[in-house]
Amino acid sequence: MNNYGESNGDSNVHKKKVEGNDHCENGDGSDNGVILGVDGGATSTVCVCIPLFSSSKTLAYPLPVLGRAVSGCSNHNSVGENAARDTLEEVMAEALSKSGSDWSAVRAVCLGVSGVNHPTDQERILNWLREIFPSHVKLYVQNDAVAALASGTMGKLHGCVLIAGTGCISYGFAEDGREARASGAGPVLGDWGSGYGIAAKALTAVIRAHDGRGPQTMLTNKILKALSLSSPDELIGWTYADPSWARIAALVPEVVSCAEACDQVATKILVDAAQDLALSVKAVVQRLHLCGEDGNGSFPVVMVGGVLEANKTWDIGKEVVKCIQEQFPGAHPITPQVEPAVGAALLARNFLMKESTENCRS
Repeated sequence: MNNYGESNGDSNVHKKKVEGNDHCENGDGSDNGVILGVDGGATSTVCVCIPLFSSSKTLAYPLPVLGRAVSGCSNHNSVGENAARDTLEEVMAEALSKSGSDWSAVRAVCLGVSGVNHPTDQERILNWLREIFPSHVKLYVQNDAVAALASGTMGKLHGCVLIAGTGCISYGFAEDGREARASGAGPVLGDWGSGYGIAAKALTAVIRAHDGRGPQTMLTNKILKALSLSSPDELIGWTYADPSWARIAALVPEVVSCAEACDQVATKILVDAAQDLALSVKAVVQRLHLCGEDGNGSFPVVMVGGVLEANKTWDIGKEVVKCIQEQFPGAHPITPQVEPAVGAALLARNFLMKESTENCRS
């Protein structure tokens, strides 16, 4: 997927927004104005507003976040185009309001949104943004994995990111700009290392144990208690009453708890998930030759998502890294110090500064 972005060429600005300032401002990297970074996943959408730093200045750390807002899912494949668009507009408006800025102060926007898998997806979202922002604003649309990678590399697009939350995806960039991805096609197409995949396998294991097709497991009592249900038969109704991905994925802690208690069924589910997640990273590394000719080259692997957080004895993230480093010892795991929405804002800044530099040279 290309780094899809453009200056808004549409002179019609959304009626709720400021209609003035339709000339190019602050493209030279001066300090007046703000940048919006958006991370839109399958569960929630986060927008941050940061100041537009001059390209001649070193980024301050921690980065000053002027405003931050959180809303629901903005994946158009999950909630539909209208709901996704409303969520994106609302979360950006709230972040601007909290920052004390307004729409006229925005100089660049980068949206990292799940469900952006093809240039047609990018163009659809760009069309939404063109109706919101004045024409001088630079607009960039990426898959949410790209923003997550930037959160670990502070805006540099090199290496690989692994996201494992409600969904999962592995995405990478080579030094020469080539990019590749693996997984991220949704639960129906086999993202079994995701939170949804782990929990769905656990629910299946409970049903199989109940009807005699599978071994007995602690998952039965654990999940029934968590859902306040009295019988595995009730799981069928619970599951299909609202089969949203995030609702199912919320059961992952119950699976981890059973694995920590040495339940073999739960342990196998987590081992399989870790191997599947590692496999997606390996696929990207091999396609981009991130490991070098000898296979021992160093490269970052940014680890993002609740499934990978090391807050339990049974550490899925640690198992994933172990699997990756068995084949690629130069893989260097990174836990981001900033959230993906900030990564998106840094991408917008870097893209804007790069365009400004190229314009000065031409």
